[in-house]
Amino acid sequence: MTDAELQRRCHTIFPGHRARPPAELFAAMAAWCELNAVEHDVYGAGSLLQDFEAKLARLLGFEAAVFCISGTMAQVTALRLACQDRGRELVALHPTSHIFVHERSNYQLLGHFKALQAGDRHRPWLVADLAAIPDRLGAVGLELPLREIGGQLSSWDELEAIKAHCQARGAHLHMDGARLWEAACGYGKPLNEVAAGFDSAYVSLYKGIGGLGGAMLVGSREFVDRAAEWFRRQGGNVIHRSPYVVAAAMQFEERLAAMPDYLRRTHFLCEALAAHPIIRVNPAAPQTNMLHLHLPVSTERALAIRRELAEAHGIWMFNRIAGAALPGTSSFELYVGDNLLTASDVQVRAALARFAQALAD
Repeated sequence: MTDAELQRRCHTIFPGHRARPPAELFAAMAAWCELNAVEHDVYGAGSLLQDFEAKLARLLGFEAAVFCISGTMAQVTALRLACQDRGRELVALHPTSHIFVHERSNYQLLGHFKALQAGDRHRPWLVADLAAIPDRLGAVGLELPLREIGGQLSSWDELEAIKAHCQARGAHLHMDGARLWEAACGYGKPLNEVAAGFDSAYVSLYKGIGGLGGAMLVGSREFVDRAAEWFRRQGGNVIHRSPYVVAAAMQFEERLAAMPDYLRRTHFLCEALAAHPIIRVNPAAPQTNMLHLHLPVSTERALAIRRELAEAHGIWMFNRIAGAALPGTSSFELYVGDNLLTASDVQVRAALARFAQALAD
């Protein structure tokens, strides 16, 4: 039995949102399209897409937005243009930036810009991390929240100081806002207040929102128009964006409204985890609805435990597992979404007890 088949048989699933099978998802999309008289866009021209772009631009407080087929393309394009505008090719990024960790050196191999690591990889940025850089920066890329360290955020005062520092230094400040919806909830601030002071931002249409894929890049009208042209040059000019927009738009308001519930559920989860010190949590107190759980077993043993719990008890603890710094240890990312929101307190506590016992054994 495959992992996907095994997970579908489980009744207590910890990570993320419920994965809807294609037939169910496409049926929901079709019903929403019929209800809203949706027409396909053609190479980006169409009311559904353009209205959704305008909606996200307004929500974040920017002049314009443009759809991009992937955040990977959106991010490096935005930073490339920012560096061109300032005649400086150097971008400062956190050591755990998605661009470093997951994008296969695209910025370097494709000649977009040059990048340097700033700050400590185990904590969010302080303004002092940027002030310590003597070079003239073209851009600064700031991820909110930092996924690779458990969804942590710079404090609000530090974030405001970073915005002011970049403005005074003449550096374009770009936000990797793949999880901006979660960050805004963590700060307890409106989206446009979090985004104020950034020159551009990228947001995901599938991560917290649960769509099929795709991204939006927001900024000034002139900046967004230039980015759209670069998306075409890089093969991003798909004929119909409508499937991605429908999958996001039909649940967008519902997902944003649920973010406070996800965060409250994450606080409950941390309280429940306190009874099982064999599982180490980073951060100790959640800042968003995301955590990293560190285990005293190897990745192979963790995967074996996951299968045992799924087969014997209908519990699915995590999706992907990674080796940790110390030998024989591992960790996984846990995004708290609909699955944990709908599980009862009793289910969650019982599942954690079984998981901790298996780790101890």
